[in-house]
Amino acid sequence: MNLSSSFLILLFCGLVVAQDTIETNAMTEKLNSLEVKMLNIGSRLENYESRIFQRLVFFWNSPFGPFNTDVTMIYDHTFVNIGNAYSPVTGVFTAPVSGVYFFTIFSLSGGEHAIRLLFYKNNEVILHIHDHRSDDTADNGGNAAFLQLQQGDTVYVRLKEGTHVYKSRTGTTFSGFLVKQNS
Repeated sequence: MNLSSSFLILLFCGLVVAQDTIETNAMTEKLNSLEVKMLNIGSRLENYESRIFQRLVFFWNSPFGPFNTDVTMIYDHTFVNIGNAYSPVTGVFTAPVSGVYFFTIFSLSGGEHAIRLLFYKNNEVILHIHDHRSDDTADNGGNAAFLQLQQGDTVYVRLKEGTHVYKSRTGTTFSGFLVKQNS
């Protein structure tokens, strides 16, 4: 191999190394830029989570009760109400068809008053949530049931007199759905 051929091979290798260095620097700059963008996104998410938490705390501090008589709970925020079987005016679910339904109730309450929610089918108590007065700042409860309903049967939740809950669309909830329609 002659000297000019060796020089050309060394020159070519030097250009390849230089190109690799340029590409490595460009990739490093892109990674640094992405890292900065990710930190900005993380910062914005933390700010957003903080605002969500503040809103949840606001909802949580909405006491409902105690009253001198039993009161039907009206869940005035509905996430889904297909067929409008639940009335946000009366708080009563009326079965549109006969079948097996699944219902849940959950409560959020502070300890300064007892809590007692009664779950009714028509005028019969099916289940309840109960917690006594305590020094706790938050008491939670829940219950669930499968019910065989006939078309027109009603289901609702009542707050027992002298007790309270925090009226919160994220903490005190009532939900249900049709599992199997009767043939």
